[in-house]
Amino acid sequence: MRKSYGKIKNKRLENENRRKLSIRKKIIGDAQSPRICVTKSNKHLRVQVIDDSAGKTLVSAQTYGKNKVADTGNAEGAKKVGTAVSDLMKKQNLVKAVFDRSGKQYTGVIKTIADTMRENGIQL
Repeated sequence: MRKSYGKIKNKRLENENRRKLSIRKKIIGDAQSPRICVTKSNKHLRVQVIDDSAGKTLVSAQTYGKNKVADTGNAEGAKKVGTAVSDLMKKQNLVKAVFDRSGKQYTGVIKTIADTMRENGIQL
Protein backbone atom coordinates (compact mmCIF):
# COMPACT_ATOMS: atom_id res chain seq x y z
CA MET A 1 0.00 0.00 0.00
CA ARG A 2 2.93 2.33 0.63
CA LYS A 3 4.16 4.11 -2.44
CA SER A 4 7.87 4.70 -2.84
CA TYR A 5 8.73 8.15 -4.14
CA GLY A 6 12.49 7.67 -3.90
CA LYS A 7 14.70 10.39 -2.49
CA ILE A 8 12.94 13.75 -2.08
CA LYS A 9 15.41 16.59 -1.76
CA ASN A 10 12.98 19.27 -0.56
CA LYS A 11 12.64 18.81 3.22
CA ARG A 12 9.10 20.24 3.39
CA LEU A 13 7.84 17.92 0.65
CA GLU A 14 9.65 14.98 2.24
CA ASN A 15 7.92 15.61 5.58
CA GLU A 16 4.54 16.05 3.88
CA ASN A 17 4.99 12.77 2.01
CA ARG A 18 5.96 10.98 5.22
CA ARG A 19 2.82 12.31 6.97
CA LYS A 20 0.66 11.36 3.98
CA LEU A 21 1.90 7.76 3.96
CA SER A 22 1.55 7.37 7.73
CA ILE A 23 -2.05 8.64 7.54
CA ARG A 24 -2.86 6.26 4.66
CA LYS A 25 -1.58 3.31 6.72
CA LYS A 26 -4.36 3.90 9.24
CA ILE A 27 -7.23 5.17 7.07
CA ILE A 28 -8.98 2.73 4.75
CA GLY A 29 -12.32 3.40 3.07
CA ASP A 30 -14.88 0.74 2.21
CA ALA A 31 -18.35 0.66 0.65
CA GLN A 32 -20.18 1.72 3.84
CA SER A 33 -17.70 4.41 4.93
CA PRO A 34 -15.54 5.55 2.01
CA ARG A 35 -12.40 7.69 2.31
CA ILE A 36 -12.72 11.42 1.59
CA CYS A 37 -9.41 12.51 0.10
CA VAL A 38 -8.75 16.27 -0.01
CA THR A 39 -6.01 17.52 -2.32
CA LYS A 40 -4.97 21.16 -2.04
CA SER A 41 -2.64 23.14 -4.25
CA ASN A 42 -1.85 26.85 -4.23
CA LYS A 43 -4.73 27.61 -6.60
CA HIS A 44 -7.17 24.72 -6.52
CA LEU A 45 -8.94 22.09 -4.42
CA ARG A 46 -10.02 18.56 -5.26
CA VAL A 47 -12.18 16.31 -3.09
CA GLN A 48 -12.70 12.65 -3.96
CA VAL A 49 -14.77 10.02 -2.19
CA ILE A 50 -12.94 6.72 -2.69
CA ASP A 51 -13.89 3.10 -2.03
CA ASP A 52 -10.48 1.52 -1.40
CA SER A 53 -11.74 -2.06 -1.36
CA ALA A 54 -13.07 -1.73 -4.92
CA GLY A 55 -10.46 0.81 -6.00
CA LYS A 56 -13.04 3.24 -7.39
CA THR A 57 -13.81 6.92 -7.01
CA LEU A 58 -17.47 7.26 -6.08
CA VAL A 59 -17.86 11.05 -6.03
CA SER A 60 -15.61 13.90 -7.11
CA ALA A 61 -15.77 17.71 -7.03
CA GLN A 62 -13.09 20.29 -7.69
CA THR A 63 -12.37 23.93 -8.50
CA TYR A 64 -11.15 23.19 -12.03
CA GLY A 65 -11.86 20.92 -14.97
CA LYS A 66 -14.81 18.65 -15.59
CA ASN A 67 -16.46 18.63 -12.15
CA LYS A 68 -15.86 22.33 -11.46
CA VAL A 69 -17.96 23.67 -8.60
CA ALA A 70 -16.19 26.89 -7.58
CA ASP A 71 -13.70 29.26 -9.17
CA THR A 72 -11.09 29.58 -6.43
CA GLY A 73 -9.48 27.39 -3.82
CA ASN A 74 -10.05 29.76 -0.90
CA ALA A 75 -12.50 29.37 2.02
CA GLU A 76 -15.54 30.31 -0.08
CA GLY A 77 -14.59 27.76 -2.72
CA ALA A 78 -14.01 25.18 0.02
CA LYS A 79 -17.58 25.68 1.29
CA LYS A 80 -18.98 25.21 -2.22
CA VAL A 81 -16.90 22.09 -2.84
CA GLY A 82 -17.82 20.62 0.56
CA THR A 83 -21.52 21.26 -0.06
CA ALA A 84 -21.37 19.73 -3.55
CA VAL A 85 -19.58 16.59 -2.34
CA SER A 86 -21.97 16.08 0.57
CA ASP A 87 -25.00 16.48 -1.75
CA LEU A 88 -23.56 13.94 -4.20
CA MET A 89 -22.84 11.55 -1.31
CA LYS A 90 -26.42 11.83 -0.05
CA LYS A 91 -27.70 10.93 -3.53
CA GLN A 92 -25.70 7.68 -3.29
CA ASN A 93 -26.97 7.04 0.29
CA LEU A 94 -23.55 7.58 1.88
CA VAL A 95 -23.73 9.34 5.25
CA LYS A 96 -20.58 8.08 6.99
CA ALA A 97 -16.98 8.49 5.82
CA VAL A 98 -13.37 8.75 6.98
CA PHE A 99 -11.42 11.95 6.31
CA ASP A 100 -7.98 11.89 4.65
CA ARG A 101 -6.20 15.25 4.76
CA SER A 102 -3.30 14.00 2.58
CA GLY A 103 -0.53 15.14 4.91
CA LYS A 104 -1.73 18.74 5.07
CA GLN A 105 -2.44 20.53 8.34
CA TYR A 106 -6.04 20.47 9.56
CA THR A 107 -6.50 24.25 9.39
CA GLY A 108 -7.92 26.77 6.97
CA VAL A 109 -9.36 25.35 3.78
CA ILE A 110 -9.03 21.68 4.86
CA LYS A 111 -10.96 22.38 8.07
CA THR A 112 -13.58 24.41 6.18
CA ILE A 113 -14.30 21.47 3.86
CA ALA A 114 -14.68 19.06 6.80
CA ASP A 115 -16.89 21.44 8.79
CA THR A 116 -19.14 22.11 5.79
CA MET A 117 -19.59 18.40 5.18
CA ARG A 118 -20.46 17.84 8.85
CA GLU A 119 -23.03 20.66 8.70
CA ASN A 120 -24.64 18.97 5.69
CA GLY A 121 -25.11 15.69 7.54
CA ILE A 122 -22.03 13.62 6.70
CA GLN A 123 -20.43 11.86 9.68
CA LEU A 124 -16.65 12.17 9.56
